[in-house]
Amino acid sequence: MAMMEGGDSSNAEEFAVGCLLSIRTTLGDEFEGQVVTFDRPSNILVLQEGFKHGPRRNIRLLKANYIKDFTFLGQAQDPLDPHDCYVDLNVLQSREELAIRQAEADAERIGVGVTNEAQSIFDALSKTLPVRWDKTVIVVMNEVRVSSPYHSECVIGGTPAANDRVKKVLEFERKRLQLRGPGGQ
Repeated sequence: MAMMEGGDSSNAEEFAVGCLLSIRTTLGDEFEGQVVTFDRPSNILVLQEGFKHGPRRNIRLLKANYIKDFTFLGQAQDPLDPHDCYVDLNVLQSREELAIRQAEADAERIGVGVTNEAQSIFDALSKTLPVRWDKTVIVVMNEVRVSSPYHSECVIGGTPAANDRVKKVLEFERKRLQLRGPGGQ
């Protein structure tokens, strides 16, 4: 078993791809991992934690200077061997589609041509009620409309109960914005 003491990374050949190591860092962390690669110029060791192979793997990047000592446990095949790695393209595609839908939904929540105050009011209303923008008008529950300058008297439409609820949230948010002051922070 090879052992390195004192963080000396001159024995970089010990970090050959596939090596199974037990590592103790200068910060007191102890773990076992397999060397994925070692980048000499940056002195960074890329390790796959544990020795399990499966669809999910933990990868750790570690500056070799922070290795207090390590023990060579053995040699295994390249952890990134293309014959052993499997990428499920359907899962990747559905993650991408979900991310795109989420980005589009987030973009729809941002008002175009409205003040920061108007956006803050929209965000506050959206925490408890379904809201959307219709140009610069906030539409709440598809029936109540709040137009600029977004005060209680600018609330129109909807049932009296829905109208009152929107006014209440609007007044509360306006008070909160005033307490935050002109900087908005």
